[in-house]
Amino acid sequence: MRIDKYLWCTRYYKTRNQATEACKKGQVQINGQVVKPSRDVFPTDQILVRKKQINYQLTVLEIPDSRVGAKLVGLYRIDTTPEEALQHDELQRLAREYYRKKGEGRPTKKDRRTIDDYLDEPE
Repeated sequence: MRIDKYLWCTRYYKTRNQATEACKKGQVQINGQVVKPSRDVFPTDQILVRKKQINYQLTVLEIPDSRVGAKLVGLYRIDTTPEEALQHDELQRLAREYYRKKGEGRPTKKDRRTIDDYLDEPE
């Protein structure tokens, strides 16, 4: 199965065209090599997908016949993405929630200290 079709089948991209574009932009690697959308995927391949500033790492277990439901995705791949990458995504989400509305200007000194205190907190 082609890599773009595999990424679409395992729900990393909503459309196959998006998966193809990601491959063309060099955001998909198989076993450490940037690949074209037509590259075939085999079981035990290590795939790295860069999506929304996160490097998702996965190992192919099996090749699905067609697009699978969200509950069945685990049968076809193992997600080996490091925890730090997912925490980075959480920080980005929190930053978007805090972001000031248009026209409110730059953060004040008090806002900056609040942001710094939040980022420096031990988890």
